[in-house]
Amino acid sequence: MTEKESLREQYAEINRRNPFVRHNHIEVEEIERDRALLRLTIRPESLNVHGRVHGGAIYTMADNAAGCATSTDGRSYVTQASDMHFLRNQSEGTVRAEAIVRHRGRTIVLVDVTVTGEEEKLLASGTFTFFCIDQKPRPDKGMDELKNNA
Repeated sequence: MTEKESLREQYAEINRRNPFVRHNHIEVEEIERDRALLRLTIRPESLNVHGRVHGGAIYTMADNAAGCATSTDGRSYVTQASDMHFLRNQSEGTVRAEAIVRHRGRTIVLVDVTVTGEEEKLLASGTFTFFCIDQKPRPDKGMDELKNNA
């Protein structure tokens, strides 16, 4: 199993234990150091009263994608601030959130997120800032630990 496959399985297991992510049917599609791609297959419970994906579902997926990308260094983080720009929407199919770490400091991480829909149309874009709540990597997560055990 490659490092990327190991990391993907590790984060898939974390998300299986996360009731909020399960409730929203969010899945890890790809993950590597400083990058994550999450997927949401639209279901009736994903929709707002207008029959479109609820903005909260899009935001939730974006926040989780950013959190996954951020924590690939093996440390734990919480969202400190964010902004989202909703550009368009859709009513069926799949939406994806890709998060890429743009800056990693000692305690603060800045992440850009793009949310795309069918035909890779841009649905939303955002920036998330995360605060590190533990300075040492946890032994049960992150690519650094996977490399050390390889």
